[in-house]
Amino acid sequence: MEQESRRAFLAEHAADGGAAADGRTPPAEADTAASGGAITVTPGDSRYADLTRGYNLRWVFRPEAIRMADSRRQVEDAVREAFRAGKRIAVRSGGHCYEGFGTDAKVVIDLSSMNSVTFDASRGAFAIEPGATLGEVYEALYETWGVVLPGGACPSVGIGGHIAGGGHGPLSRLHGITTDYLHAVEVVTVNAAGRVTTVVATREDYEHGRPKGALWWAHTGGGGGNFGVVTRYWFRTPGGKGDDPRRLLPKPPGEVFVSTVTWSWEGMTEAAFTRLAKNYSSWCERHAAGSAYDSLYSQFQPTPRAAGSFSMITQFDATGPDAERLLDAYFAEINEGTGLTPRVEKRRLPWLHATQWPGLAGPNTPTFRFKAKSAYQRRTLPDRQIRAMYKYLTEVEYPNPAARLLMIAFGGKTNTRAREATAFPHRDAVMEMHYVTAWYEDAEEPVHLQWIRDFYAAVYADTGGVPVTNAETDGCYFNYPDVDLDDPEFNRSGVSAHRLYYGENYEALIEAKRAFDPHDVFQHTQSLPAK
Repeated sequence: MEQESRRAFLAEHAADGGAAADGRTPPAEADTAASGGAITVTPGDSRYADLTRGYNLRWVFRPEAIRMADSRRQVEDAVREAFRAGKRIAVRSGGHCYEGFGTDAKVVIDLSSMNSVTFDASRGAFAIEPGATLGEVYEALYETWGVVLPGGACPSVGIGGHIAGGGHGPLSRLHGITTDYLHAVEVVTVNAAGRVTTVVATREDYEHGRPKGALWWAHTGGGGGNFGVVTRYWFRTPGGKGDDPRRLLPKPPGEVFVSTVTWSWEGMTEAAFTRLAKNYSSWCERHAAGSAYDSLYSQFQPTPRAAGSFSMITQFDATGPDAERLLDAYFAEINEGTGLTPRVEKRRLPWLHATQWPGLAGPNTPTFRFKAKSAYQRRTLPDRQIRAMYKYLTEVEYPNPAARLLMIAFGGKTNTRAREATAFPHRDAVMEMHYVTAWYEDAEEPVHLQWIRDFYAAVYADTGGVPVTNAETDGCYFNYPDVDLDDPEFNRSGVSAHRLYYGENYEALIEAKRAFDPHDVFQHTQSLPAK
């Protein structure tokens, strides 16, 4: 942050209120909700321990203050005060960040109270605040209007960062990713003059080449924490007609089949495992374009042998013609030629009820630590990658049943947009790969980190230990951040983390960063550089 800019800002705006002209913040113990300001939680407050922890207990914040904002004005005030005082800011909506982004921040702006989901008739779009969780969004949109955003499977994720990173999930093969429906975004920024300014940028701004259109585009996959504090998103189907909310976002299936197919490790040979992985990834490649399976969401989840078995979970539109026969045919195709007899559990559920199904929603355990990595696959898994997978799941001693590799079917509607149409660049991937291991005790961390790092490096050994963009792989997902990508010990490819996340869209995102956050107020371990 430039000292001269801050001095000029203080001189010009000393009477704005909210902080003293000398840059000092109000007393740390103040709770200012009664006077209209954000509640401020500081060390010593009984709430502090909870509000400084997120979903991953590897990371605990130690800020001077947590500002519990419940309005755009309160966010503006919190940013203004922190900027004047030269204090690092971190922003939190759902607390699901995989890495310790912002753990060195002095001020955390907590948006969890900003969680409304409404229809804004003046814009003809659904207005959603960043603190709403995916579960809250799904319930509000569906129960009131019968529509949906095609976001992630974990209902406790806050929508603030999920959207900014280009969120996708169980309905994305059918409807695309969330940011395909982003109509407008409201962002609290600090401009070149050092003034806190709220900018509303729209799809039309981008389509008409207006300067602030770059800010809208940056929030279609450019990642949270890079440009400002999002205080509201608006969503509608591009080109949607009329003012009936029920027609302005896609509809989910009324009912879905949710299924778990389980294979035992007992008697599983390398040849059988290879055939399963080949069958699954080949199916994803062949069905990446439109087909009768566009509504199929699938996760093939091999675990270490210590788990005893591993599964594939699916969700499929149960209302389509011949749906159950198509689903059974899919199971048979994945298992074909293995000589194995998996256990199949299948049930039919209303769609909204299915969003809480543990197979998709995953564990809601706020007491564990974890490390994760990601990759996008552009074609069927090659034999060398499958050999590495089998080795680290079976031959390398690792008795942790909580670890897994998720191979997630991609494509469908997601792949109908050009790579540059949104900041999310992975538009021709056929699978998303998600490597995860979890544990409880801090002392266990070195063992788990070693395993997952070695596993990942072995799979992508031909490209420097990371999935560089080539004919087979296509980088990483920013919403699953991995600081190892910045470390030459683990990333020997010569391709930066930013390139792995953003591909050819990186330069345009840098331009947006420099235009809307020239002082680099909004930064974290892997944020875009402002200079």
